[in-house]
Amino acid sequence: MMLEQSKKIINPAAGAIVMALGIFLFGALRVFSDHGEIFAFVYLIISLLIFTMLIRQSFQKDFWRLFLRNPVNSFVFGSWIAGLSVLCQVLIEYFPSLRNFVLVGTIGATILWIFFLIICVHNFKQLWQRPNFHATHGVVLLSTVATQAIVILWAGVLPVLPGFLALGTLILGIFFYLNGLALIVIRYKRGKWSLDEDWANTNCIIHGALSITGLAIVSVNMFSATFVLGYWLMVVLVMVMIETVELWRGFVRVKKRGWIQGVFTYHISQWSRNFTFGMFYAFTMVMLDIPKYTTSFIEVQKVVLISWAWVVMFALIIEIALWGRASFTRSERLDMHPES
Repeated sequence: MMLEQSKKIINPAAGAIVMALGIFLFGALRVFSDHGEIFAFVYLIISLLIFTMLIRQSFQKDFWRLFLRNPVNSFVFGSWIAGLSVLCQVLIEYFPSLRNFVLVGTIGATILWIFFLIICVHNFKQLWQRPNFHATHGVVLLSTVATQAIVILWAGVLPVLPGFLALGTLILGIFFYLNGLALIVIRYKRGKWSLDEDWANTNCIIHGALSITGLAIVSVNMFSATFVLGYWLMVVLVMVMIETVELWRGFVRVKKRGWIQGVFTYHISQWSRNFTFGMFYAFTMVMLDIPKYTTSFIEVQKVVLISWAWVVMFALIIEIALWGRASFTRSERLDMHPES
């Protein structure tokens, strides 16, 4: 999907930037700094600027018609909801006095999510009608990410909501995940495809959506420690599988295009990887923070948590550097194609 460049203010996928920066502040930052309030304030300003531009653009003529015309890329709207939800979580953690502001944000995110549900149902219907026609990729799993982000937000801001509502919404997110994953598998099972050209950056959401579902599971606090540990191990396994593909893809791209064009060229879809890395850290962190989920595996998880914080930090530094270079050289691509 491509909007007319003359009308473009900001890429509709910019919500992923808010998601990625926010989940780092929510989780891994605590390993590196005791002054998170400063970073959180800067993050608030950046987030408000991004959302202001997104809202302004949404009022442009034909924006929604052009945006929703593509049944795959229109799932990007889920990044707006997840980004707003993560922003609210960060504000709760660092600025508890802004609880009324967060409450307004929570209501706003919930209203957007209800609208997004209509988009999801419509889009999944279109994709299942012609599953081999569309180049489905990981962006469809933002249906799960947005839904579980709402569950987590409700648990933190509106704990008075009935438990069955949170549980039902969590299950809905899992349903979206199974649909999205099935469509992705169908896409890659058909004919020939190239790891270099056809494997999308957003496919890392295959494990990122599992991580945020795990965070939602521990947030609602309705499951046993054995179940949660088993789920965590499954997420680790899937993450290793997907990131192994990513590493092989990087090797292929470097061999074919060189380091700069192969892996060090900026594209906005790359922020999804930062989000998925940060979300796995957040899932593990919150799991270990809740005594109920303490198991004999805790020492291994602590080592994983400390090590993974550096992975999240390193990946974020690289992405910010790539974004800075692209902004300076005005080389950022303005289309919604998933490849970097």
